[in-house]
Amino acid sequence: MNKVILMGRLARDPEVRYSNAAEPLAIVRYTLAVSRRFKREGEPDADFIFCTAFGKTGEFAEKYFKKGQMVAVEGRLSVREFTDQKTNERRWSTEVVVDQQYFAESRASFEGRSQGGSDDSYGGSQPAQSRQQPAPQRDDSFFEVDTSLDDDDLPF
Repeated sequence: MNKVILMGRLARDPEVRYSNAAEPLAIVRYTLAVSRRFKREGEPDADFIFCTAFGKTGEFAEKYFKKGQMVAVEGRLSVREFTDQKTNERRWSTEVVVDQQYFAESRASFEGRSQGGSDDSYGGSQPAQSRQQPAPQRDDSFFEVDTSLDDDDLPF
């Protein structure tokens, strides 16, 4: 099975190109900076993973994803072999071919962070106590549950 699931921040804005086919296909590439769980002395804090999305998935990324935004991707690992035209050496390229992609933080959290807000690497926002939540409204379509029943009386 070849399945990859990653979550990280976009290292740059996605770049779109279109194929030369009769019906042009969007090919979007972006780099995902994935934080390492453990760091050794002298090693980088993150791995930079190349991702490629095709068609509608790619067009979505190009339209809505921005540098610094936390996203999650699901796809498969692809390793390609090619010959370097300058040195005539065989080389390999590894990338994730994206099947699905998701926003991993709210728009408000991303915009607040990108405008000098919290620098939390996991897209955190304000503490729960300081968030304002609307007062609950009474909905008369619900009714109280009969708590006099024993677990043996339940049908499941």
